[in-house]
Amino acid sequence: MAGEKKQNTPCLEAQQTRPSVKTTWPELVGMKAEDAEKKIKEEMLGAMVHVVPQDTFLTMEFRSNRVRLFVDSSQNVVRAPRIG
Repeated sequence: MAGEKKQNTPCLEAQQTRPSVKTTWPELVGMKAEDAEKKIKEEMLGAMVHVVPQDTFLTMEFRSNRVRLFVDSSQNVVRAPRIG
């Protein structure tokens, strides 16, 4: 109709097809760091994965392309890796 404005809302179909951005990998807890790193890099292109001992003091700045793998002395992941 002539005087009506169309609302600019995305259709439901488009919303359902957008890939979700993964920010955490709880399923990797208990895995070897090397295997966990490969999995993260497969799922997040451009990820910089840092393997660090679980009791290490680290800086708190946020980086959207960094994922830290906290590992024990056997190189097993002990915390859910996440972006940051």
